[in-house]
Amino acid sequence: MNISNDQNNKEQVMESVKKLGMPNTPSFENNIQFLTIIGEIEGHNSSSSDKKTTKYEHIIPMLIAAVQDPKIEGIFIILNTVGGDVEAGLALAEMIYSIDKPKVSLVLGGGHSIGVPLATASDYSFIVPTATMTIHPIRTTGLVIGVPQTFRYFEKMQHRIIDFILRTSNIKMETLKDLMYATDELANDVGTILIGKEAVDYGLIDDVGGFSQALKKLKELIDRKKS
Repeated sequence: MNISNDQNNKEQVMESVKKLGMPNTPSFENNIQFLTIIGEIEGHNSSSSDKKTTKYEHIIPMLIAAVQDPKIEGIFIILNTVGGDVEAGLALAEMIYSIDKPKVSLVLGGGHSIGVPLATASDYSFIVPTATMTIHPIRTTGLVIGVPQTFRYFEKMQHRIIDFILRTSNIKMETLKDLMYATDELANDVGTILIGKEAVDYGLIDDVGGFSQALKKLKELIDRKKS
């Protein structure tokens, strides 16, 4: 038994967990790129060390590699995110949407806040029955300069998010805004929580299903593109 090699393998796994939040998976021939977006989406500023985060600067190179690799024919995105940096999340959503290879997303635990456009950015989206999605206006923490320019900045950012969701899902503008500004769903806050099938009924997500259903749909999209 080679103790040195075992130690090196353990160190490589731990380094992978630190960087991407997941260990290296066994290598095998696969035509699908699997991506996980979990925890808080980290943008230009680093989150605290006690938070589970997805760094957008790690996901973007993986998407680029998937586009350039001729062996990769489809992209499967698994979401369980509380939201996070709006600019970073929207950048990832636009990147995913612009890829011309078949894409399927699965909301596995939560697709909250900026996780909503990330879920709708794919060609077809799924949500498991117990998963939740929170739709609410842009929030901010810390010092905000109370001038009209600040309000207009947040207003424009809100419009960008709304426009993206409308062009990547089947939800109607009036419905989306009603859900976003509802005052009877969240205590001391505005917004709406959708659970499983509710997200499908509103036209936000395409279908209710789990991993196998989402994978089957992605393979169908891949076969359709080939033909």
